[in-house]
Amino acid sequence: MDSALPPFAPFPDSAARRQQIGPDDWALYLTSWRALTVAYLALSDAKFAAALTKDEQTGVSSFLVSFARALAESGPAALAPFSPPPSPAQEETATSLKKTVFLLTARALRLPKPPPAALLAWEHLADLSRVYGRRRTGHVLATLPPASVGVAEASLSALKKALIRNMEDGPSGKGDTRAVETRLLRVNYLVSVWPAAGALLLTGSDYLDALCACFVIMNPPLRRAIVTNLYVCLIGLTEPPTPRYSLLSDLLYAVRGAAEEHKKGPLRPSDSLVAELVSVTPLLQQIRQRAEAPSSSGATGAGTSTNRILPILEDLVKFRKPGSGLSLPPGRLKRKIDKGKAAAQTSAPTAAATDTAATQQLHPHKLSQIAVVQDLFPDLGSAFVAKLLDAYDDDTEQVVAHLLEGTLPAHLDSADRSENLRDAATTIDNQHAATAMAPRATPPLPPGRRNIFDGDELDELSLQTSKLHFGKSAASTTADDLLADGSSAKAPNKAAIWSALAAFDSDDDERDDTYDAADVGGTVDASAPGGTTGADGDDLHAANDQTLYAAYMATPNAAVFQRDAATRRSAARARLRDETGMTDEAIEGWAVMLARNPQQRRRLELQSSAFGGEQTQLARTSWRASDHDDDNDDGEAPTRGGYRGGYRGGYRGGGRGRGSGNGRGRGNVAGPTGDKDTQQARNRKEANKGSRANHNRRDQRAKKMARGGFPG
Repeated sequence: MDSALPPFAPFPDSAARRQQIGPDDWALYLTSWRALTVAYLALSDAKFAAALTKDEQTGVSSFLVSFARALAESGPAALAPFSPPPSPAQEETATSLKKTVFLLTARALRLPKPPPAALLAWEHLADLSRVYGRRRTGHVLATLPPASVGVAEASLSALKKALIRNMEDGPSGKGDTRAVETRLLRVNYLVSVWPAAGALLLTGSDYLDALCACFVIMNPPLRRAIVTNLYVCLIGLTEPPTPRYSLLSDLLYAVRGAAEEHKKGPLRPSDSLVAELVSVTPLLQQIRQRAEAPSSSGATGAGTSTNRILPILEDLVKFRKPGSGLSLPPGRLKRKIDKGKAAAQTSAPTAAATDTAATQQLHPHKLSQIAVVQDLFPDLGSAFVAKLLDAYDDDTEQVVAHLLEGTLPAHLDSADRSENLRDAATTIDNQHAATAMAPRATPPLPPGRRNIFDGDELDELSLQTSKLHFGKSAASTTADDLLADGSSAKAPNKAAIWSALAAFDSDDDERDDTYDAADVGGTVDASAPGGTTGADGDDLHAANDQTLYAAYMATPNAAVFQRDAATRRSAARARLRDETGMTDEAIEGWAVMLARNPQQRRRLELQSSAFGGEQTQLARTSWRASDHDDDNDDGEAPTRGGYRGGYRGGYRGGGRGRGSGNGRGRGNVAGPTGDKDTQQARNRKEANKGSRANHNRRDQRAKKMARGGFPG
């Protein structure tokens, strides 16, 4: 060893960093450690190995172990333990120190001769994996010399024995489950970085059996640690460059056997370690992908082992919990637009203000947790305990453990431990009051706005008070008074009023009744019973309709309703005008509307043919063909689609088509123009239009609406 190099001082723990070292001294410590690590890296291999063998004098291994432990516990805050943020130069020094410490540790581990046992202990290797990650630490551990690998495996074997003993005694209450949880969480970092550690732990069935036995304990944190440990150990067996598929297949068989044994026990099948493992972790998917990858074919025993693994994976899928493996599609995050409508802050929120705002919404369960901690530590205030619970996710055990060990973070260790919630609220109120009462600069006056009233009497305040009044100046004056007082300036001009009345057209105010009788669904008969007109008007209207309809049917081609001058001067037209009291235009319009409204015509026809006591014979009510079919050659009764079954009493065969036989189906509307059958077919088509589609129902609905929507 170079006699000029001083020995390393161990990296202090969190309590010593805050209580015994000041900010200025801490910057000096970082600079000194960085300089020493650079100097030891510059030594030759022989001198460096000699320095490691004399660890009591140099303190190299103790510094490296304590440095990795501090960063694993506190993270980057271990290099900046004080509340003021470090300067850029100090941050650069801390980053450089972290890098040189890793290089120094990697050099010590790669020496042909094993370094001190503290550097190869599983605790230090786990801390190193947690601080520097998989890429850096994994490469160093993969290139360890065989002698160093043996020392590290011996440390892991001792850990394995201790874990098996405590996990097997856990259900009976004799084992230390808290120590098991802590060690599993710590060794998981090492197993995820160094797959050889997981293979060592899973060699043999005792470790897997101990994990299954300890999983029975209803301790969620311990269960999560067990599931994570088994997952990283199994998935590490598939890691390149030397995957161990043979060992993996044996372990998967053991896992399936453990699941089958659990089903025979008193507990639920979904409450086993295997069910939790295949449900909450992607173990089966990753093993399948890596086993089926082309790169795995070159591994030792990969072909046979892969064929054994795939059927086991299919069997393990059956142990999944219902609903596991289902993932919801990622929801679309709606971007919140900042409209600048947030409440203005007079000052930056302080840490105490943030804590008080958080404690104002305390849940009763959290109040009970504060009471539990205060039972153990009566000197602690409720506000301080609330901060501790917020820092450790409301875990009372962690809060108590850190208080007993003195490993609180810097911002909590330096806080007021006797602070209560009410005191904190009072302090914040006083701070806000002091901030509100602080003197401020006088704000500038708002800019003035100009308008048309600037400079008038009211603006200059030169108006006499006798001219001011509330409301109207002459509230009792009427319009007649203003018209009588011609001298008043406000009196209206009579000539203007008369000219406006002369220009007024009374016809503009006449009601437009053009579309009163229009209906979208069908023509509404305004004269139907229950209409909107009065009883006298209905009777008069019905009498006029009967008179007009009688004249309409009595005169051939409705000659009395023609629109020429001779018809209007005729005696028949004069008689209609006298009987109905209607004008010529109204009479002629009635005939036009009757031709357009077949419903009204049918109604008038029924009214005119109603029974009046003089009926001498009964009319046939059965359906008969129209008069156009009377000239059939055969003289037989026509049918709709030809002969249905032949002659009455004859054979039942015969044509049934629409166009066959002598029935109504004969003829075609698209036939020759002068053909007799074509003309008859066209007449039938026009006559039967109203019996198809929705015409009748539409018209009946229109009548019902005219009656006000009620039947009858």
